[in-house]
Amino acid sequence: MGSPWFRCRPADVVHAHTTGPIGMAGFRMAATWRAPLVVTWHTDLVAYADIYPEIPIGAAWCALRLRLGWSPRDFLQLARPGPVRRKRLINLGQGMFAHMSAVIAPSEKTAAAFHEFTSNGRLPHVAVLPTPVVRNPRGNPVRNGGVVLSVGRATAEKNPELLLRAFALVVRDRPYARLVLLGVRLGRAKLTRRINSLGLPAHVRVLPPVPPEQVTGHYDRATVLAFASTTDTQSLVLAEAEAAGLPAVVADPALASRPGGGPPRFTCEPTPEAFAAALCRMLDDDALRTQVAVDGLTATEAYTPALYLGRLLKLYEAVGK
Repeated sequence: MGSPWFRCRPADVVHAHTTGPIGMAGFRMAATWRAPLVVTWHTDLVAYADIYPEIPIGAAWCALRLRLGWSPRDFLQLARPGPVRRKRLINLGQGMFAHMSAVIAPSEKTAAAFHEFTSNGRLPHVAVLPTPVVRNPRGNPVRNGGVVLSVGRATAEKNPELLLRAFALVVRDRPYARLVLLGVRLGRAKLTRRINSLGLPAHVRVLPPVPPEQVTGHYDRATVLAFASTTDTQSLVLAEAEAAGLPAVVADPALASRPGGGPPRFTCEPTPEAFAAALCRMLDDDALRTQVAVDGLTATEAYTPALYLGRLLKLYEAVGK
């Protein structure tokens, strides 16, 4: 006999963390029970549609479940990359937002993008509520000079092309520099070919995903984290690096704000030249690295899981009234 906690029953608030099949179940439950629906918007639906074919397919399924009344022509628009598909996805987002009592944005960047989903000039309540990361106090990390670390997939949405082209410029003037790409599983052969074409095989190490406790060790041995993605809605990798005291260079000015406040992150424009210049500055400037690391640690300590939980409960109370 299953636990009573896992039986479906009317709820005071329904919280969906995905707009996929499980999330759609949350939409249906909220409508059936006439309960407020809270949705955390983790993924840039529009940006990912041009990278992952399952996004348009899933979008079509969601439109059916939400009964948006699309015609066959409307559904076919999801198969056409570019402005046509973008407009259709925006329409889907508007349909989703119309069902929400509140939407949680994991960053100021994500919240700012919600204006695309306004319907009749209105949005549900928007709460900026990033995911907290706990600092794990350890001994002094052994920072290896010249080690640039990237953590995560090497698929297109993470912008490995920008990172590799920028690092090729870094190596040109700093041949001692090394790049560690941690977490690569998909697209490894393509990535290796690109590394070879840029003349970087002696300077780049590609590693598969590892357990979380081993990721921390890589943070401790690196000099700087290179963050090249411009599609992430918050990036837990950035928060984890800051919690480990590792300074980061972020090629997305829209992610400058830290969850715990304080000075903005060290960002640059997403071009190879700007990214390379920012990485070189971080590698060369001891005082800058120290200050960015301290700012990150301070922000981590200011944004605790307890603070996150308190704000989430207040949101539940507000929509449940």
